[in-house]
Amino acid sequence: MRTGIATVCLSGMLKEKMQACAIAGFDGIEIFEQDLVTSPLSPEDVRKMAADLGLGLDLYQPFRDFDGVTPDLLKANLRRAEAKFKLMSRLGMDTILVCSNVATTTIDDDGLRAEQLAELAQLAGDHGVKVAYEALAWGKYVNDYEHAYRLVETVDHPNLGTCLDSFHILSRDWDTSHIEAFNPEKIFFVQVADAPKLSMDVLSWSRHYRVFPGEGQFELAKFMGHVVRAGYTGPVSLEVFNDVFRQSDVDRTAVDAMRSLIWLEEQSANWLADTPAAGTKGAPSNGAAPRRRYPMELATLPKVNEPAGFNFAEVKADDTAQLEKLLGQLGFAFEGRHRTKDVQLWSMGQARVIINEQAATHAEPAIAALGFDVDSPVIASARAQQLKAPVVARKVQADEEVFQGIAAPDSTEIFLCQGSPDGTAAWTHEFGEGLEHPSAGARAVIDHVNLAQPWQHFDEAVLFYTSALALEPQPFAEVPSPSGLVRSQVMQTSSGAVRLVLNLAPVQQAHGQKTYQEHIAFAVDDLVATARAARDKGLEFLQIPANYYEDLDARFDLEPGFLATLQELNLLFDRDADGEFLHFYTATVGSVFFEMVERRGSYDGYGAPNAPVRHAVQYDSLHRT
Repeated sequence: MRTGIATVCLSGMLKEKMQACAIAGFDGIEIFEQDLVTSPLSPEDVRKMAADLGLGLDLYQPFRDFDGVTPDLLKANLRRAEAKFKLMSRLGMDTILVCSNVATTTIDDDGLRAEQLAELAQLAGDHGVKVAYEALAWGKYVNDYEHAYRLVETVDHPNLGTCLDSFHILSRDWDTSHIEAFNPEKIFFVQVADAPKLSMDVLSWSRHYRVFPGEGQFELAKFMGHVVRAGYTGPVSLEVFNDVFRQSDVDRTAVDAMRSLIWLEEQSANWLADTPAAGTKGAPSNGAAPRRRYPMELATLPKVNEPAGFNFAEVKADDTAQLEKLLGQLGFAFEGRHRTKDVQLWSMGQARVIINEQAATHAEPAIAALGFDVDSPVIASARAQQLKAPVVARKVQADEEVFQGIAAPDSTEIFLCQGSPDGTAAWTHEFGEGLEHPSAGARAVIDHVNLAQPWQHFDEAVLFYTSALALEPQPFAEVPSPSGLVRSQVMQTSSGAVRLVLNLAPVQQAHGQKTYQEHIAFAVDDLVATARAARDKGLEFLQIPANYYEDLDARFDLEPGFLATLQELNLLFDRDADGEFLHFYTATVGSVFFEMVERRGSYDGYGAPNAPVRHAVQYDSLHRT
C-alpha cells in the first residue's frame, strides 16, 4: 500500500513537514496550497527537495468552488485552474483535488455541473493533469460520494475521476459497500481520517476533530476493504485537520501518522480475510473466509495475542522511604534488592512493584514502567518496532532476564515479559539473595493503572496501546474535577486482565506541582480486612467527606452497619446491575498514589461516580500543603 499524508496535518513550514514525512517513512505527500504559498521555497525547489528525500508529490489541493456556477464565474474559474495546472507542471505533479462547490454555486443542475466538469477535464488534459473530484460532506448540492461518482461517469473523460475521503463519507453514515462497484480507473485518490463520533455540524467536526486512523471511532478497515475490493491501487493518504496536531512536534506527529497507516493496513487486511465479498458464499467449514488477491497488496504485522496480565509496575524515586512505608502498610512484602541494580522488589500475591532508585537524583516518586505478560516477548517487540515504537534497552548481567522494552508516548517504559500459567515471574529470583522470604500473604493482582497523558499526545497514546499491545479502547468519559473536566479513556483486554486508564488532565499547575496524579490499583479478595490491617499499621487514607456517605445511603439504601464500616475506613462504594465495587485510596507521594479495590460479582467498572470525590479531596489536599 502506497502511503501518503497531506502537509496540512503537520505543524511548521513546508520544508520541515517534508523532512518529517520522509523520516517517518511516507511514500508521498499531498501539498496543501497554503503551505506552498507561504513557503520561501520555489516550486522547483520543492520538486528537487521531494526527489532528494524520496517523496512523491501525489496531490495538489484544494481547488474550491468550481462547479454549478454562472458563465462569467466559470470563465474566471477556468482561468484560475489553468494557473494551478501550470504551477503543478513546475512542481512535477499530475493530480489536483477539486472539491464540490460550497460557497459560489447557484445552480442545482447535474447537467450543467457535468458540462463544466468536462471543460475542466479537457483543460486539465491539455496540461497533463488529472482532476480528482470530491464530494464535501457539507457541499451545497453535491455532498454524497455516489453523486460525485455519477457526475464523473456522466462526463466520461480520462482526466476526470473521483477522490474518496473517509471523513466525508463516514461522517454522513453513507453505505461504503457501493464503492466496490466503482470503476477503479475512475478512483483517482483515496484520503483517510478517523474521528470521534460527535453531535455537531459536520464542517466544525471536520476542521477541528479529525484524528489519525485508530484514534477515533470510524469503521476505517471496512471502508478500506471496499476500496481494495474495487481494485484501487493508488495512494492511501492521510488528511487530518486537528488543532492539537498543528501545535505538536512535527517529527513526532509524522511518526504517529505513519503508525496509524501501518495499523490501518493490517486491520484492512484482517477485515478482507474475515468478511466474504458480496456474491460469494459464506465462510468455509474451517472458519476462514475465502481469500482473494487484489491489485493492492496489504502488508500485515507479526500477530500477537493480547497481554495475559500485568507482570509488574515500577515507580522511580530518589528518596524511597515514603514509598517503602506505604507499600508495607498496604500489606506488601519486601522481597529484597536486585543483585546488580539499585532497585527493590515488593510483592503481594501476584502484584509486584519495583522501586527504582537508578538515575533518580532529586526525582519525586513517579510511575516509570509497566511490565505485561505476553506469549512471545520477541515477537511482540518486533511488532511494536514495526509500528515505530522506540526501543528501550536496559543493561543486564549474565543469567539475568532480558526484557524487551519500548517507550510509550508519555515516556512510560513498557516491558514485554514472558508470561507463566501460574502468574509468577522468573526474574524475581534476582532479588533478595540470602534474604529469608516471608510466607505467602494475601492474594492480590494489579487491577489497573491510571496514567496522566500530556494533552498533545493523548490521541497518540490511544493508537499506541491499540496497535502495539492489542488493547481495546472503551467509550471515553469526562469526569468533573476542581481543575476542570478530566477526559478518561479506558484501554483494556477482552478478559479485563489488563486495564489501563488514560487521563487527559487539565493543564494547570499549583505551587509548581502537578495538579493531577497517577496511580496503581491492586485487587484483593477482602477489602475491609485489608483496610483494617492497613489502618492498624498507620496507613494515611485519603479522607472522604461525610457528605459522601449521606449521598451513598440515599442512592443505595445500604445496611446501616455496612455503611458505618465504609465511613469508618474511608472506603468508597459503587453498584451496578452486574455487581459491586469497594475501593480506597492512599495519600499521594510525589505524583503517585495507590488504590486498593475489591470487585464483587461481575462488576467491570472503576467506581466512576466516586471519581469527582477523589479529585476534589486530592485537590484540597494539594492546596493545603
